[in-house]
Amino acid sequence: MTTIEYDVVVIGAGPVGENVADRVVRGGLTAAIVERELVGGECSYWACMPTKALLRSASALRAARHLPGAREAVTGDLDAVAVLGRRDSFASHWQDDGQVSWLESAGIALHRGQGRISSARVVEVTGVDGVTTTLTARHAVVVATGSSALLPDIPGLRESTPWSSREAASASSVPRRLAIIGGGVVAAEMATAFAALGSAVTVLARDGVLPSAEPFAGELVTESLREAGVSVRLGAEAVAVTRDDSGTVHIETAAGERVEADEVLVAVGRTPNTQDIGLDRIGLAPGAWLAVDDTLRVVGGGEWLYAAGDVNRRVLLTHQGKYQARAVGDVIVARAKGEKVEDGRWGRHVATADERAVPQVVFTDPEIASVGLTAAAAEAAGLRIRVVDYDLGAVAGASLHADGYRGHVRMVVDEDRKVIVGFALAGPDVAELIHAATIAIVGEVPLDRLWHAVPAYPTVSEVWLRLLETYGR
Repeated sequence: MTTIEYDVVVIGAGPVGENVADRVVRGGLTAAIVERELVGGECSYWACMPTKALLRSASALRAARHLPGAREAVTGDLDAVAVLGRRDSFASHWQDDGQVSWLESAGIALHRGQGRISSARVVEVTGVDGVTTTLTARHAVVVATGSSALLPDIPGLRESTPWSSREAASASSVPRRLAIIGGGVVAAEMATAFAALGSAVTVLARDGVLPSAEPFAGELVTESLREAGVSVRLGAEAVAVTRDDSGTVHIETAAGERVEADEVLVAVGRTPNTQDIGLDRIGLAPGAWLAVDDTLRVVGGGEWLYAAGDVNRRVLLTHQGKYQARAVGDVIVARAKGEKVEDGRWGRHVATADERAVPQVVFTDPEIASVGLTAAAAEAAGLRIRVVDYDLGAVAGASLHADGYRGHVRMVVDEDRKVIVGFALAGPDVAELIHAATIAIVGEVPLDRLWHAVPAYPTVSEVWLRLLETYGR
């Protein structure tokens, strides 16, 4: 057995783990990263990049069809084979050579295999050849193992070989019929993508479509999916699943309805990848989410153990995980060097934005972009709020952007502080508008000052002026 010592050992080489290791090395420490699959993680191969590649071509085609002149130039339908080919390129054809090369250039050591914590600051890595290497961390071990799709206990589901988000993102062909169990982000995006690619899609949305978003978002996406030919069954709960000898999947709902499909995608949530990383060796529960303090140290794990990204359940989004990673890497360096730890609100070594300033985009038709609290969440947090709504399609820039532009925007204002605490948009291409709201919320910019942030005309961003006018001065 070989033993190697580093300042920091990171378990998981997805975007979060990569960023932790990079910050550590930039801070002057040594780092090793452990990965059992592909360097680059879920986002690179089975989530963010490939799924958005599946969606983008259809989005561009829809945009052209909403513009006279461009509409007449469109003579064919979406080429599914070309879309899948472009998706493959964004997933690097499921090869991680480029990511491995980046690790080498950044001075980060890579150990392939299953990493398990064996004791304080010690990680044992078992390679595919069965050989075990022991890594000892002088300062910290960081768990950045992410999450996997949750498979609910529906009778017959596991035996029916369902798709998870991974199989949907990497599908080599388009199924003639696709059933989706769930109504959240993955379900809505994949329903949008596969309907555009030619599948007959049925969505069983027990809790509704995009139930965590502002209500208007789910309503607009549901309407759009139905216009695209998707059968959206709100409140439908799958209670039994079977796959027959011909390969057809049969789904029974609690209401007695039956759905037939060639593939079934399960998109009902996530579960942490902590089952086999040695948590039991240090008094923590295998398979559990890892609770962390403000500096992302694992509660009950000792001063040397940290967790960043999905695995700590704060926010299950890649960009927030990378944000946490920067804070983790920097605080480990600060503590190793005996420097001051800035752990106050909005400090360098904490992830304050996780609490009330998380931006998210759902790449459906229409796009949904949001940051901060929904109106319901703000009220639940005890804030005295005022909600300001506006028809995004009524803005001059929107009418130029596309004929028949449909959209909506909501601003949630904390009335005691006169600052924005929530912002949500629905409409074509609103993804690029959300960062302005993120800055306003993080910066706690008073509404009186926002009057002086004049939006250019004629752009869709003019909606900021319309919201302030509706709110009143």
